[in-house]
Amino acid sequence: MHVRPFLDSDELAVIALWRACGLTRSWNDPRKDIERKRSVRREWFLVGTQDDTVIASIMIGYDGHRGWINYRAVAPGQRLHGHARALMREAERLLADAGCPKINLQIRTSNASVIEFYRSIGYAQDDVVSFGRRLIADE
Repeated sequence: MHVRPFLDSDELAVIALWRACGLTRSWNDPRKDIERKRSVRREWFLVGTQDDTVIASIMIGYDGHRGWINYRAVAPGQRLHGHARALMREAERLLADAGCPKINLQIRTSNASVIEFYRSIGYAQDDVVSFGRRLIADE
């Protein structure tokens, strides 16, 4: 897998990947999420390709306090080949180079396989409750 920054021409393939991986929700418009990421550290929106086909993605963020991972996805037929691990190592490298002391991420409690993946690469569950409030509705 080749990891590179997201290109505008990747948009449809990335959205299809997210849908195939069950990451999209009715209240989040994936096109708007991509557009928002284009305006903030665009170079930290990465895709993994194989034979010029998008097979993986990750959005990386840093607010000066914590790093964040969103939309980390690997195509169902490409799993268990180390692609997710490679994306996370690149995200960790970028964040460490930026001086980020810790990475946070959110996983749906029903997604046991993803929880186990993160445990297997050294992540641990924090003793926190995640809250959110939508400021802009995606319609």
